[in-house]
Amino acid sequence: MTNETENRIPLADLLVFHQLTRSLTSSFDLDTILRTILEHMERIVEAEQWTLLMLDEATQELYYAIAAGGEREALRGLRVKVGEGVAGWVVQHGETMIVPESQHDPRLAIKHAPQQVRSVIAMPLRGRKGTHGVIEIFNPRADQMTDYTIAFLHILADHAAIAIENARDVARIQQLSITDDCTGLYNARHLYDVLGRELERCSRQGLPVSLAFLDLDRFKLVNDAHGHLVGSELLAHTGRRLRELSRKQDLCFRYGGDEFVVLMPETGAQAAQTQSTRLLRTLMATHFPMKNGLNLSVSASLGLATAPADGATVHAIIGAADTRMYAVKISGRGHVLGA
Repeated sequence: MTNETENRIPLADLLVFHQLTRSLTSSFDLDTILRTILEHMERIVEAEQWTLLMLDEATQELYYAIAAGGEREALRGLRVKVGEGVAGWVVQHGETMIVPESQHDPRLAIKHAPQQVRSVIAMPLRGRKGTHGVIEIFNPRADQMTDYTIAFLHILADHAAIAIENARDVARIQQLSITDDCTGLYNARHLYDVLGRELERCSRQGLPVSLAFLDLDRFKLVNDAHGHLVGSELLAHTGRRLRELSRKQDLCFRYGGDEFVVLMPETGAQAAQTQSTRLLRTLMATHFPMKNGLNLSVSASLGLATAPADGATVHAIIGAADTRMYAVKISGRGHVLGA
């Protein structure tokens, strides 16, 4: 008869599991969750190197999200294709790979791993929505590659995958709350939040910040002539084009209707004038192929405001840019008006 105490989980392992689950459920920040996973894996298994790779679903490549031991700096920017090497095999098959020291496996010839890979434990982070990544443990101590340790690692990996999915779901919900459905740009609510923070930051650092308020000219004629579905499609094209034409540091918003805003941090009046003029000219020269076969373009009027010259509050800056945009409408449309 087997002694019941032999099948009990050691108290130390129960504490590790308890601490991990508490840590994973106390945060929805993905980076924090990934660091927590690796820290607890290090406590369970002694090895030369631990890596955690996440799957980029768009490219079907794995990237190194976090690593411990070995040459961590050498891993930055490296990508592993699904099906390639240990991590790629694990994602492709959705199965754990365990290679003891006594076995030779061609998949262990990995450039980014420790100098000599003798053994490996690699397990998928698999949740309800698929495999999100891989944990690799290189050259673990031979006496730790037991059935008990592997089973315990699987339990932790399962809980880690759930935490990753929860974090991504929260991030997706947060993104939806600040995003305009039609154009994919940020919405007006987010503009007020971001602009307020940017004005405070630039005020503290003595830097300017500029805002372009853009309104499409005679957009009602598009809806009247072709219908609201075509109008919405044209707005979506316009939003994407604005984002393409803006600088990396700039943020684009749909303010409402056919009105858009481009926020330009650390940008003075003259630089904003130059950038906005270039953006508007290119936007108006763009032809958008529509789903119904039409080829449409847009004209727009643009007003600029710059803090602190035009004010130091959200309403002051938006109001100044809006006033200048309407002045452009009155004076002929299709150009930029700054201070």
